[in-house]
Amino acid sequence: KTIKEIVLATFPDHDFLGEEDVPAGKDASAAAIDEKLKNSKSDWLWIVDPIDGTTNFANGMPINMPSIAAAYKGEVVVGVIYDPHRDEMFTATKGGGAFLNGKSIKVGEEEEIGDAVVAMGSPPGEESMRMSLKGVSALMPKVRTIRMLGSAAVMLAWIANGRLTAYWEYDLSSWDISAGALIIQEAGGKFTDLEGNDFTLRTRKICASNGKVHDALLQALNEAGVV
Repeated sequence: KTIKEIVLATFPDHDFLGEEDVPAGKDASAAAIDEKLKNSKSDWLWIVDPIDGTTNFANGMPINMPSIAAAYKGEVVVGVIYDPHRDEMFTATKGGGAFLNGKSIKVGEEEEIGDAVVAMGSPPGEESMRMSLKGVSALMPKVRTIRMLGSAAVMLAWIANGRLTAYWEYDLSSWDISAGALIIQEAGGKFTDLEGNDFTLRTRKICASNGKVHDALLQALNEAGVV
């Protein structure tokens, strides 16, 4: 509510989509972004998750944070992820690079999937759960290690500065990933769907990486039936 009030007070003609404004479930979240892209009266859309990593937050785990993106005519042009627990502000503007607390950041240098530290989620939905189990079984023998941190925002931010090599997930909403997608791209990484198509605000099945292991990661997932 506070973020929405500040944004609309500063930019009263802009549109706003927040997780808290949408009913639970993937169908509702997909419909919400589709409605905004089709029918908004503004060229500007703010896409916000006020607390990404809600379960972590509820259980006192210090891996949760707001994720804020601004899109112009359907393209993300500003992304911000702020980790209050470590006082780390990840930012990016389209064409302007990616930064952590004002210092330029780049993705990691791992070139082989065997050296990759890969993150993924632990989704509650039945289909996403099945696909995640397929994915973890396929990737564990191939990568260095797998991490599940419970916050899409932090996993995306950590790819941008090289703490993680890659992150994939079978179904996420626009507010989970929009800021992180731009930050990774501006840090030199790659962000696609699970078929290798470029990210858009309607993308839900995601693969994000330093770019160098991207194709090998997608191949392993696709061969396991994760599509």
